[in-house]
Amino acid sequence: MGVRHAPARLLALVLALVCLCAACSTAGQRVAADTTEQQVRQVLDRRAAAVLHRDRGAYLAAIDPRATALRAAQRAEFASLAAVPLRSWQYQVVSVARTGNTATVRARLRYRVSGYDRAPVSTPRFLQLDRRAGRWYVALDRPGDGGARQLWQQGRVEAVKGARSLVLGVGQDRARLRMIAAAADRAVPAVDAAWPGAWERRVVVYVPASLNAMAELLGRPAAAYRDIAAVTTGETGGAGAAPADRIIVNPDAFGTLSDFGQQVVLTHEATHVATRSATSAATPTWLSEGFADWSAYRGTSRTAGDLAPELGAALRRDGPPDALPADGDFAFGSDPAALASAYEESWLACELIARKWGPKKLDAFYREVGAHHGREGAVAGALHDVLSLTPDAFTRLWRAYLTERLG
Repeated sequence: MGVRHAPARLLALVLALVCLCAACSTAGQRVAADTTEQQVRQVLDRRAAAVLHRDRGAYLAAIDPRATALRAAQRAEFASLAAVPLRSWQYQVVSVARTGNTATVRARLRYRVSGYDRAPVSTPRFLQLDRRAGRWYVALDRPGDGGARQLWQQGRVEAVKGARSLVLGVGQDRARLRMIAAAADRAVPAVDAAWPGAWERRVVVYVPASLNAMAELLGRPAAAYRDIAAVTTGETGGAGAAPADRIIVNPDAFGTLSDFGQQVVLTHEATHVATRSATSAATPTWLSEGFADWSAYRGTSRTAGDLAPELGAALRRDGPPDALPADGDFAFGSDPAALASAYEESWLACELIARKWGPKKLDAFYREVGAHHGREGAVAGALHDVLSLTPDAFTRLWRAYLTERLG
């Protein structure tokens, strides 16, 4: 009996050993992966500390000695960062995948400018680290999916600090940067009067060398911004601390504007910075852009005809539009006249609320829309709760107001 059952017992023993070996192998792989990730984090932590401590030697020590092009680029980038007053700089590792002596890393670079950012800028990075003689070195560092180049990767940064602004430029005359800082300083109190409440009351402005450089910072084709003087980056929030915003100037288009036009642009963009935490996916573009224009035009002596020429011409030709502008009407790269009309229609919608019900009601309306749980019903609910109107009634009032102001 014992002899007949020996093969079965032997087979069971073999299977048990196989399972044990497989388990050990899996555990070993997991330990190796954990060790690799830990070592990668340490390399990136040392690199981040070198940036904050302005330690060029330690920064370059993390770069693969054989990656000569990367070392040259990183040397120039480190020098460019010298003008940026950084409060924090860190790499948040998302994933690490190792193949032999190569590790591919997806991470988020998170940094804050001292004195200006309440929350960090966050941008995705894709890195490759190679292991040589028992050490990991950075061999590749580029924008991750959805990311873009940073200003200091475009050349040496020049910094001008205003009373309420920090202007960082590449390839720009310092006198021009001072002029932009002065206009940004004037924009902040103008925005504060239109939007009382909690915001930083300071702005950071980037002035790249060209339209193409601006588009590179935004990760989009240059044609999309050809006629746009400036944009504000940042994700819409609605709760908690808003991500840090940057006003990015298109030096080509901005330079063609009058002093008045440049001031309007910077006040408009600073308004986006101020209203960021109250702006959400529920906020239609006509409201966010119209409010920013209303904020920028307040207190000016310009007439509605001066400020809304495209809409005035369209009204004389076709009469008032049937509905407020849709989000798609604000697409960058669209017909310039149609885009201008969309902005002008939105400005007058916000001006109507401010004139008929008062600026405080306009602020309350904006906040109520942004606080809604989604786009559907957001405007209708705020019109009912704040202004005691239906959407149809507001549209009728707005159409009549356009004719009154521009007819």
